[in-house]
Amino acid sequence: MNRKDDNQSGEVARTVVEFLEVAITMIVSLKGFYPSAAFERRRYMNVVVQRARHPELRDYIHSAASGLLPFIEKGLVERVAVIFFSEDNVPVERFIFKLTINTSCAGLVEESQLEFALRSFLIKLSVSKSLVKPLPQNCRWDVTAYLRSLPEVGSSKEGELWIPTDTKQWQKPPVITPVKSLNSEPLCLQLYLEHPNFSEPQPCHAP
Repeated sequence: MNRKDDNQSGEVARTVVEFLEVAITMIVSLKGFYPSAAFERRRYMNVVVQRARHPELRDYIHSAASGLLPFIEKGLVERVAVIFFSEDNVPVERFIFKLTINTSCAGLVEESQLEFALRSFLIKLSVSKSLVKPLPQNCRWDVTAYLRSLPEVGSSKEGELWIPTDTKQWQKPPVITPVKSLNSEPLCLQLYLEHPNFSEPQPCHAP
C-alpha cells in the first residue's frame, strides 16, 4: 500500500469514527436513558441528529469513538457495541455495529458517496424506537469493542485507553433484529439489535 492509499484508508476510518460518535449519541438518546433535555438537535450529513449537552457525556462518547480510530485503521475492529445492562450487570440489549474496511479499495470511493451510505443508517436509527425494549430500573450502559486480534501490550498509547471487559454472557444465542446493512467497497457495515432469548422448553406434566 502506498502513501496515497494509506491516506485514503485513513480518511475512510475517520469518517466511520465520526459516524459512530453520532450514532452512539442517537442510540443513548433513543433509549431514553437521560432526560430529553440532555440532548440538542443538530444537523450531521444533512440529517437531524442528537448531540449531548452535558460535557462529561459528550466527552465520554467522543473518547470512546475516537479511541477506536487506530484500531479501525489497522483493521482490528470487528464489532462495536452499545450495551445496556440490568442492575445485576447482565446485558439486556445490545446495539451492534459490525464492520469491515477494505483498505485496498479505499481510493475507489468518494467521501460524498460514503457519507450518503452512512446517512441512511442515521435516518433508520431516528425511526427505530419501536424496535427497542424498555430499560429496567438502575440500569447502565457502555461502549464495547470486539477486536479480531489483540494489539501488543505497550505497542501504543491508544491501547491503554481500552480495558478487557468482564461483561456477563447470555446462556443462549440472542434474538437478533436487523436494522440496516451496507455491503459495498471499501466499507461493509451491519447494524442490528441483540436481545436475550428467554424461550425455555415447556415442562412435561404428569398425566
